[in-house]
Amino acid sequence: MDRDGIVARVAALRAGNDARRLTFGMAERRAALERLAAAVKAEEATILAALREDFGKPAPETVLTEILPVLQEIGHARRHLRAWMAPRRVGGSLNTLGTSARIVPQARGTCLIIAPWNYPFLLAIGPLISALAAGNAAVIKPSEMTPATSALIARLVAGAFPPDLVTVIEGGREVAEVLLDQPFDHVFFTGSPAVGRIVMAAAAKHLASVTLELGGKSPCIVGPGADLDRAAAWIAFGKFANAGQTCIAPDHLFVHETVKDAFLGKLRARISRAYGAGASSPHLARIVNDGHAARLAGLVRDAVAKGARVVLDGGQDGRAMGPTLLEAVTPEMEIDREEIFGPVLPVMTYRDEAEVIARINARPKPLALYVFDRDRARVDRVVGATTSGSVGVNLTVVQFSHAGLPFGGVGNSGLGAAHGEHGFRAFSHERAVLANRFSALPAVFPPYTAGVKRLIGLARRMLG
Repeated sequence: MDRDGIVARVAALRAGNDARRLTFGMAERRAALERLAAAVKAEEATILAALREDFGKPAPETVLTEILPVLQEIGHARRHLRAWMAPRRVGGSLNTLGTSARIVPQARGTCLIIAPWNYPFLLAIGPLISALAAGNAAVIKPSEMTPATSALIARLVAGAFPPDLVTVIEGGREVAEVLLDQPFDHVFFTGSPAVGRIVMAAAAKHLASVTLELGGKSPCIVGPGADLDRAAAWIAFGKFANAGQTCIAPDHLFVHETVKDAFLGKLRARISRAYGAGASSPHLARIVNDGHAARLAGLVRDAVAKGARVVLDGGQDGRAMGPTLLEAVTPEMEIDREEIFGPVLPVMTYRDEAEVIARINARPKPLALYVFDRDRARVDRVVGATTSGSVGVNLTVVQFSHAGLPFGGVGNSGLGAAHGEHGFRAFSHERAVLANRFSALPAVFPPYTAGVKRLIGLARRMLG
């Protein structure tokens, strides 16, 4: 689509949203969400095929990580929409005696959702659920790096919604740049911190609000009191699902010296059980494209050339890359500085938790932090001394799918939150409404006579 076509499509969406502003109430929003759920269920086989084409993704993993979270999010929003939309009463203060105050959630307007390639269905449709629940119109720009899923989303949305409520505009960077030039009311972006800065700068031209779901190097700690079998199972799943192309996957692993050898043995055994055939495993997704596969191979080569040891070689055949474990990773290696985003896990030994905390705090704040240990005090020390978007204790990645928890980063890993009520709030303007019933404030309006001054003085003493 050329620039004029994009501009016209967004203008039509804005016009439709303005016309619908007073009529898109709870019943209409619930109906829209119900249509979306029905479309997802009807297209399940096509969704599985699209993710298979783009990623070689196993069907059970697509159901578990792309389809079920979407359906859960829709169900949660429909059940709780009445409570989310209800005005919230707010208590008053001395200077507002005689008034009533409430906060009324109001749709922001016309929103742009820019989706990433790593979970191309979930991370396009998930924000749409929140946008619709909050009463907005939306443009979805799927990733051009997953063309089969992008085409599927365009077809699914066109079948479920009128084009002046939700529309999909496909294309690459040029299309994204044109979209970011348009006067959206809110921009929801999922991707890298580098591109997030560009999105935020573009949104600032229109003073649009933003939600930025970014990434970073999420650390994982296996403490001396960890249940090693549980840790191995959760870390293997969290790291190697989607071939490691998960923004909250454990990026690197700190293992206490007293349990390192035993843990590595259990982790290798768990990986063998889950992905026994390595790169050719039918239970393992593929790298999204040749460029990313080459980047990952380069990270491993650079680390080995600078002294890292390969303790498990999953092998690589084009876009197929098996789980790979590295030891003796040092700060001068690229893999220690760059977000890995693939099935390569550096394992580092530590003696004192203070050194791990110092290393975590020396980096930009991560999107997720994971701690495995049965000692609650030790876990609390780590959690209390660090900052991250989320924390998983004795588990990985599933904090993303908890409908009651906010999902978002902090600093370099993101801005704002998504999912459930937090997603509804992200796409809503919290409008303050103060109504006068019998306010006494006019008693201190000008002219400032002696009596008025005495009243102001009395108020000042009462307020401290």
